[in-house]
Amino acid sequence: MTTDIPTPKAPAPDIVRCAYMELVVTDLKKSREFYVDLLGLVVTEETETETYLRTFEEFIHHNLVLRQGPVAAVAALAYRVRSPEEIDRAVAFYTELGCRVERRKDGFVRGIGDAVRVQDPLGFPVEYFYEVEHVERLAWRYELHTPGALVRLDHFNLVTPDVPRAAKHLVDLGFRVTEDIEDGEGTVYAAWMRRKPAVHDTAMTGGDGPRMHHVAFATHEKHNIIAICDKMGALRVSDRIERGPGRHGVSNAFHLYILDPDGHRVEIYTQDTGPVTRTTRSSRGTSTTTSVATGGATRSSRAGTPRRRRCSTSTVTPCRRWSARTPVRWP
Repeated sequence: MTTDIPTPKAPAPDIVRCAYMELVVTDLKKSREFYVDLLGLVVTEETETETYLRTFEEFIHHNLVLRQGPVAAVAALAYRVRSPEEIDRAVAFYTELGCRVERRKDGFVRGIGDAVRVQDPLGFPVEYFYEVEHVERLAWRYELHTPGALVRLDHFNLVTPDVPRAAKHLVDLGFRVTEDIEDGEGTVYAAWMRRKPAVHDTAMTGGDGPRMHHVAFATHEKHNIIAICDKMGALRVSDRIERGPGRHGVSNAFHLYILDPDGHRVEIYTQDTGPVTRTTRSSRGTSTTTSVATGGATRSSRAGTPRRRRCSTSTVTPCRRWSARTPVRWP
């Protein structure tokens, strides 16, 4: 049985939103073809070993970094904070927790200024930054939009063995639980948590971790997702569709799960119902009630619910970690 992560006396950094993910890929050319040629992400900058990508409505340098490396993994989950002073708070917060902390005034990747990376108490590599290069927002450049245009980075979904412990730590960081799922014995095995006004910035799913279940990008409407499916079929790569298109349960979001050349899972996501508290009962037997314990969040009880097709847990992405034997060096 694991123990709770203590709440630091130092104030938590004021997090605005999830901002970008850095992925290690084993074949940069193939990964670029997947994210740029297939999914239509915009190239901000690239080198022989790195590609920096963003969505159409983004105004910061990137939402996704692809970095050539020997083993596919998540190198960093990055959040933007509200002011430069929040970087100091992040350093103090994680130092008090005894975490590995490294700060770089010039950032860890291109386009980012003063930033701190930590291995958090859950084992995830997390970055906080404020200073960032601004780029052209392409929201109104309709001549550049593709039928399946990805308009923003929506959320990270992470795998961890103790969801309540992870959720409590994120609450200490200022996140709010908007939805969670428990079984008939009261075990919570998934929680959705937010900072921006949406359903979530980060979700915690029960399982062997720390690993990344998926990174999610949003489209405006469900027809954009259908267009991506049509394109994958036309290009004869529909075998990369893992699940969907379909609808999520409580959030009602339309979704598609696909796998990149390294097996990193990507969700395409649209039209959720927003962070509201509600009480519903589905025809499949899934009851949803308002939970006082999660601060007015939505809780789904899965007792008696028929088994549904889910994404495989064998294709989740490992996270880069520091250890005594194999120390991780940030690029």
